Amino acid sequence: MKSRPRLLLVYPATHKLGWVRRFQLPSLSLKQVAAVTPPEWDVVMADEVHEDVPFGEKFDLVGITAMTHQAVRAYEIADRFRSERVPVVLGGIHPTVLPEEAQAHADAVLVGEAEPVWAQLLDDFLAGRLAPLYRAPIPTDDRLVIPWSRRDILAGRQYLTTQTVQASRGCPYDCPFCTVTPYFGRTFRYRNPDDVLAELRSFEGKLMVFVDDNILGDPVRARPILEGMAGMNLRWGGQANLRFAEDPELVRLVARSGCIGIFVGIESVTGPHANHAKTGNGSSLIDLVKRVRDAGIVLEASMIFGFDDHDEGIFERTVRFLEECGPSIPTFNVLTPYPGTSLFRQFDREGRLLHKDWSRYDHGQVVFRPKQMTPERLYRGWQEARWEAYRLPAIASRVMKGKGKLVNLAYNFLRRGGIERPDRIVHIPEVAEP
Repeated sequence: MKSRPRLLLVYPATHKLGWVRRFQLPSLSLKQVAAVTPPEWDVVMADEVHEDVPFGEKFDLVGITAMTHQAVRAYEIADRFRSERVPVVLGGIHPTVLPEEAQAHADAVLVGEAEPVWAQLLDDFLAGRLAPLYRAPIPTDDRLVIPWSRRDILAGRQYLTTQTVQASRGCPYDCPFCTVTPYFGRTFRYRNPDDVLAELRSFEGKLMVFVDDNILGDPVRARPILEGMAGMNLRWGGQANLRFAEDPELVRLVARSGCIGIFVGIESVTGPHANHAKTGNGSSLIDLVKRVRDAGIVLEASMIFGFDDHDEGIFERTVRFLEECGPSIPTFNVLTPYPGTSLFRQFDREGRLLHKDWSRYDHGQVVFRPKQMTPERLYRGWQEARWEAYRLPAIASRVMKGKGKLVNLAYNFLRRGGIERPDRIVHIPEVAEP
């Protein structure tokens, strides 16, 4: 009796996380790939966050996903398997935007979303005609049709939750620093609400996460999902832009649907990237943040340092703004020009990229020359702002402004871990030439 072909799906890790790995979410992309794999295949997943890659075992094909900061490690894994004569397929955002680079490390590269072409790729492989490149068709409407992801391949691993769902893809905002629009398209594509709700009813636990880049991007299409969730007794988190808070009724619906936390990108306190045209009715950010927090929702606000209009005063201005604005949790990132974005093309054209070591394109290292400060000053300013925002008095002030004080306190202390005192930074390898 012929054995079933074995497929290994790999999620690369760039560093060891220790106990923090239990607060991570599993790769939805690999759960989706598993879902569209024909049943005659035996599917195994290796998440390097939790375990070693099983080199040396018998696999017929290996599929590896990679975001930019994972690309170097993904290539190392691919090269190792190919040296063992195991064919490799590379996919994900980074191979999509740089397919020629990825092809040097793979037998096939999948460009774009996997679901439309994965079954054909596997058929070609079994027939001995695997092509070097597979391109997913560009979406032509605003509907998203994808299968329920497979959670069974995560058995035995501890995550914050394995109950992750994607109800929509795409974004029309096309921010110059963001990879969402180049990868998923310029429109919000939503799944049928009944399909989403049916998948949610299949969950056994109460905690789940929407991994959409903007679950509330189209409120009209998000409402049926939220209304259906009210009464399910689920507790969920997700990402959105702050524009949803301009509608008080929508904020109440989000809370009633079970939302306990929402991540929003404010980006900058000044200039053209201040919430990047994501608000429309003139409401102040302070009012919008307060409205979300008053509804009992933990609001995490993401800020980015390093835009061309940022001078050395941006760090102090941002910290003072956050003190006034009062989000539950502030997050600070260094501007990163990811391949595939217009920002990358601009900085590359202007000769401002320090290097193309993709392992350091991770929001926490400086990989370009800022316009109004040195790379070293950008790095130190980022560290100083993080330290200032997570001093104990600052945490106490944020926690006292909102509901759910114990939850807020726990989130803040979790974020506080790993932030280094600026006066103890003696070397900045992130901005040194490789």
